[in-house]
Amino acid sequence: MTTSTTSEPSAAAPLVDLQSLVVAVRRRRRFWCLLALLGLLAGSAAAVLRPAPPSAVTTVLVAHQADQPNDPGTLIRTDAALLKTVGIADAALKALGSAEQPEDFLLEYGAIGLTNNLLQISVTGGSEEEAVARAKALADAFVADHVRRIKETADAEAKSLLDQRDRMQEELTQVNKDIGDAPQQSGPKASAKLEALYASRAELTSRIADFSRRAAEAHVGTPRLVAGTQIVDAPHAVRLSLVTTAATDAAIGLVLGLVVGLTVAAIGSVVADRPVLRRDIAANLGASVIAELRPVPRRPVGRWQLGRARAARARLTTTLVRTVRGSAEAVSLLDLGCARTTSAVALDLAAALAEEGPVVVVDGLPGPQLTRGRPKQGGPTVVRGERAGDAAGQERRIGVGSVAPGTAWTDLQYLGARTVLVVRAGHGSAAWLHTVARQLADQRIPVVGVVLVDPDPRDRTDGTLWDGPRTATRGRYERPARPAGTGRRRTGLTTMWTARVPDSDQEVR
Repeated sequence: MTTSTTSEPSAAAPLVDLQSLVVAVRRRRRFWCLLALLGLLAGSAAAVLRPAPPSAVTTVLVAHQADQPNDPGTLIRTDAALLKTVGIADAALKALGSAEQPEDFLLEYGAIGLTNNLLQISVTGGSEEEAVARAKALADAFVADHVRRIKETADAEAKSLLDQRDRMQEELTQVNKDIGDAPQQSGPKASAKLEALYASRAELTSRIADFSRRAAEAHVGTPRLVAGTQIVDAPHAVRLSLVTTAATDAAIGLVLGLVVGLTVAAIGSVVADRPVLRRDIAANLGASVIAELRPVPRRPVGRWQLGRARAARARLTTTLVRTVRGSAEAVSLLDLGCARTTSAVALDLAAALAEEGPVVVVDGLPGPQLTRGRPKQGGPTVVRGERAGDAAGQERRIGVGSVAPGTAWTDLQYLGARTVLVVRAGHGSAAWLHTVARQLADQRIPVVGVVLVDPDPRDRTDGTLWDGPRTATRGRYERPARPAGTGRRRTGLTTMWTARVPDSDQEVR
C-alpha cells in the first residue's frame, strides 16, 4: 500500500533573502576588506610610482554679446567646448613653434567654466616652464579667436544692414527719377501717381537713414567686448603635494576596492546559495539545531576566548552525553566542513562517557584527525574505521565520519544507528544539504540534531523545526529492543526521522 504525505502550502519564498544575503556578505568580510586594502595600497602606489605631470592654469574673462544675468552657463560651456577644437590647438602650437599634432595636444589640456564669464584653462607639460608656456599660448589663441569671432559677427551684421541700405538707395534713385518725369504728364491719374511717388520717397529716405544708423551701431559694442575678453589670472604652475595626491588616490582606491569586494561577495553568495542562518540550515537538513559552537582555533587565542570556547564545548558535551546515555544503539558524529571541531567534540564526549565504562571512538574521517597523535594515558581508544570490527565487545562506540562530497554513504550505518550532524555554517550549499538529508533517510539513520559550528553572532533566527510532523519521511523509526542485562535505564526519548527532501515540487510517496 502506498501512502503519501503532502506538506501544507507555505508562503512563497522571496527571490533573494536580504537577511541571509547580509549575513553571508558579512561573513566574507575578510575578502572585501582585503580588496579594499588592495585598492588603498594600489591608489597610494599609483600616486608615488606615477606622479601627476607638471601642470599650469590660467583664467580668462570672456565677454559675450548675449550675456544675461539668468544665463545657466550655456555660453561659458560653449567657450570651453570651443577651446577643445583642433583650430585653437593648432594656433597655440604654431605660437609655441611645436611640431606636435593638434589631436595629441587636445588630450593634454582642458577647460572648465568657473562662472558665466570666467574660464579656467589647465594644461600639462614635460616641465613647469613648458606647462606655463602652453597655458599662455592657449589663452592667447582663445582670446584671439573670440575677438575675431566678435568682429566677424559685427562686420557681418553691418554689411547686411549696408546691403539693405544700398538696395533701398537704388529704389530711392528710381523714385526720384519718376518724380522728375512727372511734370510731362497731366490729368488726375498723374496727380495721384505723383503723390504716391512722394510718399514712397519719404518712406525710403526714412528707412535708409535707419539702416545707416543701425550699421553704425553694429560696431559700437565691439570695442567693449574686445576689451572685456582678457587674461585675468596669469598662467602659473600648480604645486601638487605628494601627500595630498597619495591620500586622494588612496581614498579613491579604497572606495573602489570596497565596492568591488561587496559586489563580488554579494553575487558570490547568491550564486553559491550556501545557507548561513540557523533556520535555513535546519530547514534544508530537516533536523533542529541543538547547539552552536565556535570552531577549534588554529592559532593561540586569548584567555577569555579560550574560556568561552571551553564553556561552550562543555555545554555541548553535556547535551550529547544525555543523548547517548538514553540511546540503546551507537551514536555517530558526522562532519560537514569542520573535521577538527568534530574530532574535538568526539574526544570530549568519549572522555565524559569513559567514567561509566570503556569507550571506543571509531575514526571514519578521510584525514588523520583523530589518529595522528599519540593516545593519552587513560583516554578513549581510537581506531580507524576499517578496524572497527576488532573493537567489538561491551565498549560503547562513538563513530566519527564525514558527509562531505565523496562520502561512501553505505558505510555510515557502521558508525552509528543514530547521528548528530556537525555542520559549519556557510560551508555546504543548499543542494548538498538536501543530498545529505536524503542519503541519511535512505540509510535509515535518524538525525538527533545539528551542531552548528561558526554561527553568525547576530543570528536571531530559530533553528527548531516546529513543523516536523508535516515533513515527508521515509518510514517510521522503531528503536530495537534493549539487550537484557545491560543495566542501562531506558528513557522515553523519541527520535524524529530526518526529512526526505524531494527533488522537485511533487509529493513524496
